[in-house]
Amino acid sequence: MSSDAEPVRIGFVTVSDRASRGEYEDLGGPAMREWMGKALVTPWEAEVRVIPDERPLVEATLRELCDEAGCCLVLTTGGTGPAPRDITPEATEAVCDKILDGFGEQMRAVSLKFVPTAILSRQMAGVRGRSLIINLPGKPSAIADCLEAVFPAVPYCIDLIEGPYLETDESFVKAFRPKHARRPG
Repeated sequence: MSSDAEPVRIGFVTVSDRASRGEYEDLGGPAMREWMGKALVTPWEAEVRVIPDERPLVEATLRELCDEAGCCLVLTTGGTGPAPRDITPEATEAVCDKILDGFGEQMRAVSLKFVPTAILSRQMAGVRGRSLIINLPGKPSAIADCLEAVFPAVPYCIDLIEGPYLETDESFVKAFRPKHARRPG
């Protein structure tokens, strides 16, 4: 990647009534950004949103980050449980062209090693145009566990949807790409 290239954009969405009102410190959003800062060597910039658990607003925010802000990757935290106001997966599914079931399966499998209530989580991922959206849990340690489990597949997924080429710090997380995968340039 040349030094003249613009940084890739990554969206970070915290879905929380209380955090959006300032009643609760958002820990999930900063945890996602910190993890990504360790994972990527490709220059990137964050598009950060903290919004309430309102499905139309979550859908509009995801569309805006993918379609207008040009984020190749959008990570969400919050709203993935079974409570009545937990609507992040439904909003994500509504805006995605394709659902990638393996992401949710892998995140739940990893989380089950730590807590039996992981079966209550509804994390998922999907593609909207040239953007990958991944719903993560709300707890910072669970965010790290889930990203560690699925991120090796993320750069190649973004290659396949014709997004930018993401390079990782292999001492932190190693991206997997088949030998035939495209290279930048």
